Amino acid sequence: MAIMILAIINGLITTIMLETIVMMTQNFSFIKAFKAAIAMSFISLVCMEIAMNLTDYLLTGGATLTWWVVPIMLSVGVLTPLAYNYYILKKYKSTHH
Repeated sequence: MAIMILAIINGLITTIMLETIVMMTQNFSFIKAFKAAIAMSFISLVCMEIAMNLTDYLLTGGATLTWWVVPIMLSVGVLTPLAYNYYILKKYKSTHH
């Protein structure tokens, strides 16, 4: 559980920083980019981490990260937040001018 929480916290920090920088290159103000990054990251990253860890747990019976489960976990992790992130980007893109 501690490893899962640490992964979520580290993921949130790095993702918020990266998303803020990327959106600022797309003419978002810092505040708007930061707000959009937080809106996207908190829900999508937590859902992604839960989905990936749950996949690992269900397929291996624990948090073991065997080689064959990694591609499955990554696929689940990428697909889980796609619709939500698309919605948030559309929402903030339409109001950033």
